[in-house]
Amino acid sequence: MPEKRIIAVSGANGQLGMALKEISPLYKDYDFVFTDVAGLDISKKEALEVFFTQYKPAFFINCAAYTAVDKAEEQEELARLLNGIAPGYIAETCQKHQCRLLHVSTDYVFDGTYYRPYPEQHQLSPNSAYGRSKLLGEQNVLTYCEDVIIVRTSWLYSTTGHNFVKTMRKYGAERDMLKVVFDQVGTPTYAPDLAKALLALVQKSEEIEGAGIYHFSNEGVCSWYDFAKEIIELSGIECIISPVETKDYPLPANRPHFSVLNKEKIKNDTGIEIPYWKDSLKECLRILDENEK
Repeated sequence: MPEKRIIAVSGANGQLGMALKEISPLYKDYDFVFTDVAGLDISKKEALEVFFTQYKPAFFINCAAYTAVDKAEEQEELARLLNGIAPGYIAETCQKHQCRLLHVSTDYVFDGTYYRPYPEQHQLSPNSAYGRSKLLGEQNVLTYCEDVIIVRTSWLYSTTGHNFVKTMRKYGAERDMLKVVFDQVGTPTYAPDLAKALLALVQKSEEIEGAGIYHFSNEGVCSWYDFAKEIIELSGIECIISPVETKDYPLPANRPHFSVLNKEKIKNDTGIEIPYWKDSLKECLRILDENEK
């Protein structure tokens, strides 16, 4: 039997890393190595070299990131290090060890003023520290690795970690009313769906030559208000969701007002069927309810 190829995953304790860990037993043609900051500091070149020499991965999925969007306004250097500079180090190491890199990026690299689903080649102009740090990461991985796939996603949530779904359920159960912005429109992404898409790209990687950029989110479109209302109603929580404009709910970081991603390319190249956002939300809530029993 031929030796199984190894897929290494950084940021393994985050939402996406945990989702990949959950579904990894289904992908029997590969061996997986999951690592987080305790096992691999991606901001240190020497640590990456040791890791690659030890495990010899054929694929490296970089899920590690600084994701505190508002804090990044104060901690831009830290965001730049983890989201921008460290991915460059990973890319250099992948290039040296002939490893295919899959790097996860974000809708925040766009300014949110296009108002049509964003294609991969659309002009990049982030308007937040977080977005700038993620753009730097994209630029660095493309500069230092010939064999890189960037996957941009939006509004990630899951049954683990901190996310909008869990926050709405928590505060909805505690309060009579929640104010949620209705003038920011995009698409939620259920982490297990994104995890499957990443592994579909791994499986099709022989057919994808050189560097590539893909977009992935669930299907459909909604505002944060619509998303919150659906979460509360499906959870059976009695709480009024009140729509407000972004200007009435100021936060340190600018958010894209429109960040729907065009997913034709990933569907054409992998053949995957992408679930509708409400269907994936129902699945997430089912698991959360089961876990709370």
